[in-house]
Amino acid sequence: MPPTIETGNWEIPVVSVSSAPGDHVELERLLPMPRWKVYRSSTVRSAIQLLRALQRVPIVVCDAHLFPATWQELLAQIGLFPEPPHLIVASRIADDYLWAEALNLGAYDVLGKPFDLTELTRSLSLAWLRTQREHGIAEAQVIAAVA
Repeated sequence: MPPTIETGNWEIPVVSVSSAPGDHVELERLLPMPRWKVYRSSTVRSAIQLLRALQRVPIVVCDAHLFPATWQELLAQIGLFPEPPHLIVASRIADDYLWAEALNLGAYDVLGKPFDLTELTRSLSLAWLRTQREHGIAEAQVIAAVA
């Protein structure tokens, strides 16, 4: 069941996919708790396993420079999920090429690193709102969940 006012469940899961432990730490530091719960993954393979185990994760933040698998492979694999999470690609070089490629392939957003608190919360909150609208949750509940 997604978090709502009625359930009192304020935890919104976010999977962070990066081989750099500092990326996970930065996300956890910047995201207000207890609403956002960051789950760490260092590879695409472990991210897919984690997403399957958690089942309903609305957002994945993925480093653009994964190896050996890539964010594009992650995007293709999560696209097969019944309720695919929104993929946000993060990079120290968030140039026009990355923006065009990511958005054309179906990623939700691109964020520069190090993360800017305003941009990060804007992107994740809008992705969360979109997820809730896609699943028919009342907007009043959504606004309260991300506020």
